[in-house]
Amino acid sequence: MATEQMILVDAHDREVGVGDKLRTHVEGALHRAFSVFVFDAEKRLLLQKRARSKYHSAGLWSNTACGHPRPGEATVEAARRRLREEMGFDCELRRAFGFLYRAEFDNRIVEHEYDHVFVGRFDGAPAPDSSEVEAWRWSSVGQLRRDLSERPREYSYWLSVALDLKEWKLLNAAMRFE
Repeated sequence: MATEQMILVDAHDREVGVGDKLRTHVEGALHRAFSVFVFDAEKRLLLQKRARSKYHSAGLWSNTACGHPRPGEATVEAARRRLREEMGFDCELRRAFGFLYRAEFDNRIVEHEYDHVFVGRFDGAPAPDSSEVEAWRWSSVGQLRRDLSERPREYSYWLSVALDLKEWKLLNAAMRFE
């Protein structure tokens, strides 16, 4: 069985190679990733609680979907693929911004990513895959920020980074769907 491959990049998101997913995360190699933030008509963000079976950040609340494009796959198409796989629906996505971050986790996993943030609009109920998502909920960004400050350990690292760095861009991009 072939292992999943990821796109290795430099600090400007230029491709520099391909790496095995687990090895890339153990070595902390910089790679391309994406985070999807889906809002509803009330400007609430759809959050997911990651399944406990995930190899890192298991059981934590996070943005709507996230992942890594495969070699040869457009990043926006990969984001839509993971949205379908994780949350059971598809919607138009628009790129809002990108950012670079590095985080080390207790299980020797290192996320060192150039993260492309996409936003979308959806007004239904998701049908998540239970092997990917334990629970889901809608939250206003204001409530999410309060929860993040009161209970930061209940949320994924990259969610708090994205909101702290670029919250206004997320909201502005989400409003373009009206």
